[in-house]
Amino acid sequence: MAAWLCTASHGLADARLNVLCGTDEAWCVTMQQSFEASTGIDVAIVRKSTGEILDQLRSEKSAPTVDVWWGGTGDTHLQAASEGLLERYVPKHQADMLPWAQNFFEMSGEYASGIYAGALGFAYNSQLLTARGLPAPTCWKDLSNEAYRGQIQSGNPNSSGTAFTMLATLVQLFGEDEAFRYIGSLNRNITEYTKSGSAPVKAAAKGETLIGISFMHDAVTQKEEGYPLIIVAPCEGTGYEIGAVSIVKGSHNLAAAEAFVEFALSPEGQATGAAAGQNQVPSNARAALPPAAPDISLIKMVDYDFATFGQAGERSRLLRRFDAEITVSQ
Repeated sequence: MAAWLCTASHGLADARLNVLCGTDEAWCVTMQQSFEASTGIDVAIVRKSTGEILDQLRSEKSAPTVDVWWGGTGDTHLQAASEGLLERYVPKHQADMLPWAQNFFEMSGEYASGIYAGALGFAYNSQLLTARGLPAPTCWKDLSNEAYRGQIQSGNPNSSGTAFTMLATLVQLFGEDEAFRYIGSLNRNITEYTKSGSAPVKAAAKGETLIGISFMHDAVTQKEEGYPLIIVAPCEGTGYEIGAVSIVKGSHNLAAAEAFVEFALSPEGQATGAAAGQNQVPSNARAALPPAAPDISLIKMVDYDFATFGQAGERSRLLRRFDAEITVSQ
C-alpha cells in the first residue's frame, strides 16, 4: 500500500464513508471493494445518474448525507462547485494527472478532479441493421433519417450527464437554434429517453433497439462482451466528457473522503475501471490504458466549452428549452 494511503487511512477503519457513484454499476462495485481492501475504510456506494446526484446534493445542502461524489460528467461537478456544494481539496496525485485533467482541476477552482475521459458517439446493432435492410449511419444528421423511425434510444439530459453532453455538443457543433431543429427531427425517431446514459447502447447490444446514443467507451464494453455492435464517431465531430470526483461540502468524514479521492486518482484506483470491464481513458499518466479504450486522439472533437456548459444557469436554460420543445412532443 502506498505511503500516502497508509497515512490517510490510519485511524479511519471505523469510519463509514457515503459515496454517490455516477459510473456504470459494475465499476461502482469494483471501486468499493478495492478501496475497502486497500484502506480498511467501510464504504456505502449508491449508483445514480449524474443529474440525480446533482439534485440530491442541492436538496441536502444544509444537511448533507453524502461525503464523496465519484464519477459522472465533469460539467455537473463544475455546476456543483459554483453553487457551493463541494469542498476544496488539492490531491497529492494532482502532479501525475494528464494535461486535460490538470486543466479541468484548475477550471473547477480546485473543487473537482478529473478521473477519466471519453468521447460521445453512438452504436448500432449490425444484425438488426442487416435484417431490416437499413443504411449504416455515420453522422449525427443521419440519425434524423425517417428510416430510423422508432429505432433509436437516447438518455434524458435532465437525469443523464451523457445526454446533457450530447445536447451541449450539438449546440457547439451546429449553433443553438439549428441544434434544436435537429433534435426535434431526431426526436421523431426516438422511442425512449432513458434515465441512464449507458442504457441506450445496452439496449442496442441486446437488440431491444437498433441505435443507442452514448459514450463510446460504454459501447466498447458491450462489444467486448460479444454483442454485435458497430461503434460510430460521428462525421461532423463530437464532444467528450471528463469524469470527475469531488468531496461534498459538509462531509462528516472529511479525512476518509480525502483518502477516497487519493485512491480514485492513483494508478491502483484507476485500474478498477478496466477490472470492471470499463474502457474510459484514465487521467493519471502512470495508469495503464485499458486495451480496448477508444483512441480519442483519432476522433474529430469539438473544443468542448466546459466553462460555459458547466454553469448552472446555462444548464438550466438549455434543459428548460429541451423540455419545452422536445420532451413534450413525446
